[in-house]
Amino acid sequence: GDEAHLDTAVKKLGLVVPGKGYPQMRELRQDITEDGELTFTMIWQSVDTPYKMWADEKRRLKYEGFFGPDVAAEVVKIDAEERLVGIKLTTGGPKKVEAVEEVTA
Repeated sequence: GDEAHLDTAVKKLGLVVPGKGYPQMRELRQDITEDGELTFTMIWQSVDTPYKMWADEKRRLKYEGFFGPDVAAEVVKIDAEERLVGIKLTTGGPKKVEAVEEVTA
């Protein structure tokens, strides 16, 4: 049931190394940011999938679409020794980078 669904999700997100074990969800954390946005962090034990795969920028953007709409995704190293990594989702949409306008005299 639920475990199979999570396996499907991590596979679709490209977080399974061929021939290796699937990352296992260990914990869910919920919080509220200073500006009132909700955060939801999924903590995974990732014995066989390296952190750099989780944190890859293209994959991080994929998390925003997969878990969205209107969420920002961040990858958080929780515990290197235990091989715990988090996908932190924050409401309010992806973080926008504001362009700095050049002022000409």
